[in-house]
Amino acid sequence: MALTDTKIKSLKPGEKPYKVSDGNGLVLIVTPNSSLWWRQRYFFDGKEKMISLGTYPEVTLASARKKSAESRELIAAGVDPSAKRQTEKRENVDTFEAVFYEWFAKNNSNWVVEHARIIKRSIEKNIIPYLGNIPITKIEPKDILKTIQLVENRGSVVTGRKIKNIISQVYRFAIASGNAVYDPTSSLSDALRKPTHSNFHAITDPKPLGILLKAIDGYQGGIVVKTALQLQPHVFLRPGTLSSIEWGEIDFDNAIIEIPAEKMKKNEPLIVPLSRQSIEILRTVQPLTGRGKFVFPNSFDEKKTISHSSLTVALNILGYKDSVNPHGFRATARTLLDEVLQFRPDIIEMQLAHKVKDFCGRSYNRTQHLPERRKMMQTWSDYLDGLKSGAKVIPCRRTGTMD
Repeated sequence: MALTDTKIKSLKPGEKPYKVSDGNGLVLIVTPNSSLWWRQRYFFDGKEKMISLGTYPEVTLASARKKSAESRELIAAGVDPSAKRQTEKRENVDTFEAVFYEWFAKNNSNWVVEHARIIKRSIEKNIIPYLGNIPITKIEPKDILKTIQLVENRGSVVTGRKIKNIISQVYRFAIASGNAVYDPTSSLSDALRKPTHSNFHAITDPKPLGILLKAIDGYQGGIVVKTALQLQPHVFLRPGTLSSIEWGEIDFDNAIIEIPAEKMKKNEPLIVPLSRQSIEILRTVQPLTGRGKFVFPNSFDEKKTISHSSLTVALNILGYKDSVNPHGFRATARTLLDEVLQFRPDIIEMQLAHKVKDFCGRSYNRTQHLPERRKMMQTWSDYLDGLKSGAKVIPCRRTGTMD
């Protein structure tokens, strides 16, 4: 006898699961915990099989009958409904989107938080809307090229090449895990536009640098972005690291910022000695954000930080779109600390968080040469102040006492 909603609702659980038939192989299984499962019984190649159609009432009686009819149509056409479902499930799992997230989950713990965020956002914004639902084995080089060209046409040539490299890493992971047989990005390098200039614009001429610093002090935008932009030339951190600084990482008594390893590109902690000027900048924003976690929180959600692109936008507003990039302050510091203030290159590189080894081939740790780095950071901030005031700064000379 065919089922009705009234009859289904009157069914009582037993000590063991039992079946109630609706006809045409459609049955409702009543479990001891009162769950109601739709199943389609059918024969294929002489064997009795069963396929799940969902649970009641999420799948209504009418919907279950419709699914049952669709299964019978497949059987009449010589298609096993269970095998078809497994094929569809496998193809869904092996879409580019699914493999990307599997690759991302496996690798993101090895990356700085900001680096992981940028990778995820780049693919979610530029690739997944176009290629995400396609089985990874069916994506051709021309598909990837066409999608990356959309990025290039926005003027983001460097970003396009970075995205191509990320996709290549995803495919190498897919090949190793048996989800792909070749990397379709391998032939794309010559088809992509070549960058015409460095992505990190920097000023290394003292006079224009002084003008830029005065312009930053006159920035009329938000105070959080302004103080982050003021601090950046003094500490020359990577923009993502700067924007993620927490109040708990700042030790005002010892005038340092202790940045943990997970925030650093090389996955090693860094101590940043703070000059008097850097402390003054931080004290400026402390009354506004000091009760929260982050020094430079997002204006819409204080549980998040400002994006380092906020600094880029601010520089653009100040008229430096084609000449200065927030990351470029690192190149500025490296050049002028060496060529003008004449500090030792290894001390500069250590403060830039680059790998530096001693004459025995051992890497310096985060506390080594801290007195010299303190002196360098204070001298650097004094130099920047001098440039802002228009003073002519006489280069220092290295002495034999700076070991």
